[in-house]
Amino acid sequence: MFLTIISILTVAVSWTIKVVGFPAQIKKLNKSKSIKGISPILFYLSFLAYFFGSIYGFLKNDWVIMCTQFVGVFVCGYLVLLIWKFRHNNED
Repeated sequence: MFLTIISILTVAVSWTIKVVGFPAQIKKLNKSKSIKGISPILFYLSFLAYFFGSIYGFLKNDWVIMCTQFVGVFVCGYLVLLIWKFRHNNED
C-alpha cells in the first residue's frame, strides 16, 4: 500500500512539473522569441535525462518510470526545439 501511494505521488508531482512548469517556459519562449534569461544546457540535459529514463523504464517494464519520463521527453523535447529555433534571436 505504501509503495502504491509513493508511486501515485511520484507520477502526480512529476506530471505537475511537466504540465505547469514547462508549458510556462514554452509560453515565455513563444512570446519573446528569445532564449535570453534561460539556460539551454539545462533543457538539453533534461531532455537527455528524460529520454534515457524512458528507455530505462521501458526496459524495466516499470509504469511509474514510463509515465513520468515519457511526458518529459515530449514537453522538454518541444522546449529544445524552441530553443534551437530562437537561438539566434538573443538581444545582448
